[in-house]
Amino acid sequence: MLSIGKLGAAAGVKVPTIRYYEQIGLLEAPERSAGNQRLYPASALDRLRFIRHSRELGFPLDAIRELLDLADRPDRPCAAIDAIAARQLAATRARIARLRALEGELQRMLAGCATGRVSDCRVIEVLGDHALCAEDHGATDPEG
Repeated sequence: MLSIGKLGAAAGVKVPTIRYYEQIGLLEAPERSAGNQRLYPASALDRLRFIRHSRELGFPLDAIRELLDLADRPDRPCAAIDAIAARQLAATRARIARLRALEGELQRMLAGCATGRVSDCRVIEVLGDHALCAEDHGATDPEG
């Protein structure tokens, strides 16, 4: 059995994050010691590592919840898991495309800057008027 601090250290996750994952149901509530200390089984470490790695790959919490539910039922076909991973790949590609558009726009802004006075600054001009942008790079990231 692992304390919350040892679990966090072993998985590379901070204690408040572990508590949050418990709160939203990604981790089961652990047993408690006589002193009311959380005590986690080794399986919680595997699950927490799975969650952390999934987050590192950009999976949203709802997708992780789906993946964990599917992983808890190993007799089922993996088509649903593949579909979740394919959605994440598509979302990642969309973010990359958006970032490339942002990179290009920033390069254009800087290239057009005369490095003179603020009143002639192309960066300020473009930031003040989205219509001057060469591409529609969107206002927000669709993944939040």
